[in-house]
Amino acid sequence: MASDDKDLAPWRAKIDQLDEQLLKLLSERAQAAQEVGKIKHAQGAPVFRPERERQVIQALQNKNTGPLQAEGVAAIWREIMSACRALEAPDRIAYLGPAGTFSQDAAFAQFGQSIETVSCATIDEVFRAVDARAANYGIVPVENSSEGAVSRTLDLLLDTDLKITGEIALPIEHQLLTQSGKLEGIQKICAHPQALAQCHRWLANHLPHIEQQPVNSNGVAAKMASENPQIAAIASERAATQYGLLMAHTQIQDDPHNRTRFVVISHGACEPTGRDQTSLILSVANKPGAVYQLLAPLAKHGVSMNRLESRPARRGTWEYFFYIDIDGHASEAAVAKALAELQAEAAFYKNLGSYPRAH
Repeated sequence: MASDDKDLAPWRAKIDQLDEQLLKLLSERAQAAQEVGKIKHAQGAPVFRPERERQVIQALQNKNTGPLQAEGVAAIWREIMSACRALEAPDRIAYLGPAGTFSQDAAFAQFGQSIETVSCATIDEVFRAVDARAANYGIVPVENSSEGAVSRTLDLLLDTDLKITGEIALPIEHQLLTQSGKLEGIQKICAHPQALAQCHRWLANHLPHIEQQPVNSNGVAAKMASENPQIAAIASERAATQYGLLMAHTQIQDDPHNRTRFVVISHGACEPTGRDQTSLILSVANKPGAVYQLLAPLAKHGVSMNRLESRPARRGTWEYFFYIDIDGHASEAAVAKALAELQAEAAFYKNLGSYPRAH
């Protein structure tokens, strides 16, 4: 036996022993989770409770003394909880597909890998799938740090009875993918319109004469590139693996800190976690100072506003809906008082839900 193997042998034996102990404990945890699932099923309660899972992960991170990083602890326990939930039935998660999109990445980041994904061709279909209970939850992009709000999502949030029950913020790194890993013979670059916009300067500087074609998702673009050697796709590394493509250029997004915020939509609601956000849609009467008067209750009760986005009301008049995110859960005293006054002041008021904020 080589000296290196002799040095490693006792540590490998220790790791094997620890793995056996971990497996035994994980099995015990899974059995306990099954009992919890039975109780929830009898009560008609949802198996997935994002606020509870957030609290579990946060508590473990607080107790963690290393050398595991906090992000590693979160990733490990997210998968443990996902596998335990799947013992009863895997959650069905609708997302903007096909496979290989950032929306699918967001689904795995929120729910873990032990889920059943429901690929949807459009954001509208994601809402319909959840509304019809063909999926338990939906993942939709709502905002990008470079290009701003995803307008279709905002419009659908206005019209739906579904609630926001979570959010995920993902770093977005765009890769330029082709069959060969080269650009020779490429006549068209396909991607979601947001992806094309997020890579606008890079494309203008490096490939100004190649046609750009918007498609429903980056996953669709990657699938098209896998079927046509004259097409390049802007998509993720997961899409490259999914469709057997190679990276001709990496990280072509204009903003190196590019991020997209996704929200989880469902029929449910979340209990407070202590680190929550509430989303609202409001409109005001057309009179001087109306917006100032509408938002005054937030300042009065010390409630912070994290985001304010306006959208035309689409009624042929110059009216707007305001999409607002505020700190805190609707059940908190200060937030509840502010919301009551907002509702009394607003010409239109809709609470989209309170949910745990993304890390």
